[in-house]
Amino acid sequence: MEEAGSPLKILGIETTCDETSAAVVEDGRNILSNVIATQYEFHREYAGVVPEIASRKHQEVINYVIEKSLKEAGVSFHDIDAVAVAHYPGLIGSLLVGLITAKTISLALEIPLIGINHLEAHLYSIHFNNSVEYPIVGLIISGGHTLLVTSERIGHYKIRGSTLDDAVGEAFDKVSKYLKLGYPGGPAIERIAREGDEEAFAFPRVILNGRRDRYNFSYSGLKNAVINQRESFFKRGDENSRENIAASFQAAATDVLLMKARWACEDFKTNRVALAGGVANNERIRRIFRESKVLVTYLPEKSLTQDNAAMIAGLAYHKYLCGEISDLFLEPQSRLGSIQKGKRKKNES
Repeated sequence: MEEAGSPLKILGIETTCDETSAAVVEDGRNILSNVIATQYEFHREYAGVVPEIASRKHQEVINYVIEKSLKEAGVSFHDIDAVAVAHYPGLIGSLLVGLITAKTISLALEIPLIGINHLEAHLYSIHFNNSVEYPIVGLIISGGHTLLVTSERIGHYKIRGSTLDDAVGEAFDKVSKYLKLGYPGGPAIERIAREGDEEAFAFPRVILNGRRDRYNFSYSGLKNAVINQRESFFKRGDENSRENIAASFQAAATDVLLMKARWACEDFKTNRVALAGGVANNERIRRIFRESKVLVTYLPEKSLTQDNAAMIAGLAYHKYLCGEISDLFLEPQSRLGSIQKGKRKKNES
């Protein structure tokens, strides 16, 4: 347990989808360990995550992942001051595995339990390798989410826009399946796109610039253009190849992200943008944001773009300092929304 003046060590647990992760983070910034067990091989033949398989695999490896995390950090359970767990949003079966494990640790060791919003934690991941100034516009981009948010400080954000249909990562997966490139689709598309021409196909950039949809996204039209109508967007004289299709699709999908981020920065009077989530690992996205002459872009380390427990434990440090402690009634939730039950201040009984 924590002694006066000693660093606060938090054990983080992440099981929202198909990565089982445990990490030990000191004072919100110093990552002592961050162990991640992936499940790609078990979901690949289905070209997507199967919830029942995901929850079962979490159960099989979570104890091992936590033990390895403690060992790599050079600590024991008795050195841990609090346990943090992502309890929303995500797959209910997967969330339950992590939540039950965290509750057990909290009860057995008599240490605080801290429930964490998985997406808020993704946004926090930029703090491990950046000195962040606020306010910021945040883009949380993954297989399940495409969110544009504004944030005035750590732990507080407002959703300004989201996807109206497919998330950007979901579109990558579906186009990859169509091109027979495998799963997960993001890395597969990016790899083959390096050999392609971004201008071979004039795929649409879906803007949605109406008053209600200025910060929203839509990827179903682009996905449909690639899968069902690609010939009508083909520029004659170039090669109709998988490489060119992938490169042109990737360009159309990612250009919209930069455009929306610039609009939001103009509207909310900032030039600072944070990228987070699995799709933020895409090198083209990172390049076009870095090359922007008007934006200051905060990017997490590539190893922290995927689901991981370091971001859970890091954000939990700030929740702990604010007294945002959970109790054993903390519940999982599959979607974003109001979370009330299971939350209490540190000084409440």
